[in-house]
Amino acid sequence: MSTLMMETLLHDLDAVSLGDLVEQAALLVRVDRKYVLSRADAEMLVATLPRATRALEIDGGRRFGYSSLYYDTVGLDAFRQTAQRRRRRFKVRTRAYETGGSFLEVKTRLGARTVKERVPWGLPADEQLDLAGLTFVLDRLGSAGLGDPDLLVPALWTRYRRSTLLLPEGARLTIDGDLTWEDARSGAFLARPDLTVVETKSGSSPSSADRALWSLGHRPTAISKYATGLAALHPDLPRNRWARLLHRSFR
Repeated sequence: MSTLMMETLLHDLDAVSLGDLVEQAALLVRVDRKYVLSRADAEMLVATLPRATRALEIDGGRRFGYSSLYYDTVGLDAFRQTAQRRRRRFKVRTRAYETGGSFLEVKTRLGARTVKERVPWGLPADEQLDLAGLTFVLDRLGSAGLGDPDLLVPALWTRYRRSTLLLPEGARLTIDGDLTWEDARSGAFLARPDLTVVETKSGSSPSSADRALWSLGHRPTAISKYATGLAALHPDLPRNRWARLLHRSFR
């Protein structure tokens, strides 16, 4: 995305601290809607958001680097659940933040509702899950009715820069740019700096950002940074769910 233009738009908004953001909009149980935009369209979105929208600010910055390592079974069960639109599915990842700190996260989905649970992760980001980490993952998957998966191994790195906005009604909006993917096993690499993934995180009602996006002609898109990225790197994997998006944006 145009760094200067987006930085200017973000700094025109009032700031919100991380503590206030978590207090007002933790939204660990939520409805997510995702959109794939060009850099210019992402800038237009920010320019049209309600004036009371606030931008997360940490140490004077409003865009932050994220590095995530996704774990999957050897047979890629988590990927296939997403590709086949299973009603119940999961993702497991470690995530490190440019601002400091890292977590082991489990995301489970039942229908349209997503639950994210996490614990601090003190091991190097590329390590196998230790006993404590695996115990946490299996406990969370069991509670969600997803059973015990086979051995989980590192599958895919995703890296990007994110801005997080707090909307007046308490919903959240994330804007991810400078996207890259790297296969954790083969090293295959893909970069798409021209794309922006926008995600709204709200309760059951659409947020003001969703309505702004709809007014600009954008509609939610089926995209998973993990599953879509893996399909883009490996054309032999099931990809019908994202065929149009892959053809349009990942060639």
